[in-house]
Amino acid sequence: MNATALADKIVLVTGASRGIGYQAALEAARRGAHVIAVARTVGGLEELDDEIKAIGQSATLVPLDLREFDGIDRMGRAIFERWGRLDGLVGNAGALGLLSPVAHVEPKDFEQAMAVNVTANYRLIRSMDLLLRQSAAGRAVFVSSSSADSAKPFWGPYAASKAALEALVKSYAGEIANVTEVRANLFHPGAVRTAMRAKVAPGEDPASLPHPSEVAPALIDMIEPGFTENRVVVDYPSGETRAF
Repeated sequence: MNATALADKIVLVTGASRGIGYQAALEAARRGAHVIAVARTVGGLEELDDEIKAIGQSATLVPLDLREFDGIDRMGRAIFERWGRLDGLVGNAGALGLLSPVAHVEPKDFEQAMAVNVTANYRLIRSMDLLLRQSAAGRAVFVSSSSADSAKPFWGPYAASKAALEALVKSYAGEIANVTEVRANLFHPGAVRTAMRAKVAPGEDPASLPHPSEVAPALIDMIEPGFTENRVVVDYPSGETRAF
């Protein structure tokens, strides 16, 4: 970790009120970034803001449900008017959806998983692409899951949404390769001590899993200017970086 690698950088983190997003936003601030923290939960954002101020950094809090897609466009416009660029985008927010046989999944549950995990990230790319291009080293990383490949029984909506996200990011990364300084990649955190994990494995000992604060540095490494890989996935549990 370079403690000043993100000095004076503008970094947007979604799902920043708890879990991996909270710790990723805090880690970016530790490295010198001004963090734009996006989440639905105002209380969690305020706690994050207090922690960021305590280390001498600053944040802009954006209470927003990412399913309010026009709100993403308004946020992009506000970033342009204030800073004229975006140096880092961490697409972390995600929805588990309902663990159920595919044939039993209610349309609203399927649509929610797709809206948060896929459409919101498409809208972020659409709204932030020009801003990332205005940076000397724009970086975008999206949190995905091995479920995109494994597609285990009962995980249909989540697996399908993560597979769609990976296809979307892969296509975007190919489009920006060799024509911009922007880089777009994926991050697989594996099993982490989060509220989402507790829902799917209620009998699991949380202490057996890494805390989000252990995972966040590897995620934030991917938005540093020195991370020049494009169209790769970093798998935290194995430490592997592979093309996707």
